Amino acid sequence: MLRTELNRRLAELDRMGIHVLAHRDIEKLFPDEGEKAMEKSLQRMVIDGVLVRAARGLFVNPAAKSKNRWIAEEVAKALRPGCLSYVSLESILSEYGAISQIPVDRLTVMTTGRRGVHNTPFGTIEFTHTQRARSDILEHTLAPPGRPLRIATRNTAIRDLRRVGRNTNLVLADGDDASEEDFK
Repeated sequence: MLRTELNRRLAELDRMGIHVLAHRDIEKLFPDEGEKAMEKSLQRMVIDGVLVRAARGLFVNPAAKSKNRWIAEEVAKALRPGCLSYVSLESILSEYGAISQIPVDRLTVMTTGRRGVHNTPFGTIEFTHTQRARSDILEHTLAPPGRPLRIATRNTAIRDLRRVGRNTNLVLADGDDASEEDFK
């Protein structure tokens, strides 16, 4: 894979709003590239700064103009393809102003996929598994425009916090916090 060809294809994808790529996506861009050659090329592109390795088998185009402030959510979505995931727990409660602490460099996500923690250049992404039905998740989450992941309502996030056995002492009483209307 030539750097110029990769840059050209990354620019095309950027125009379509795509800046997070799985290894399999890059393989589709270069179908004639052998497996070993692809690995060496990807290593070289990461070293040269053409790509950023976000997680195992997942890359970000650092030059993309379509990147936005939700890059960690884009990475989280790509880490659990085919799963229903939404921002919840401390991350969304902090956005609502319902807890006094702001999680710095950490995104807490509920998912129908497997649990796990991924340290990425864009922050730590913590997945917590939920067995809730898809219909229940869709009913109790919001889909703000432009945001890659759904978000829990305030009450759902508090319920999730209790269900997973997290500390609820941080949750502030109802007050002047952000409302769910602010996210629509």
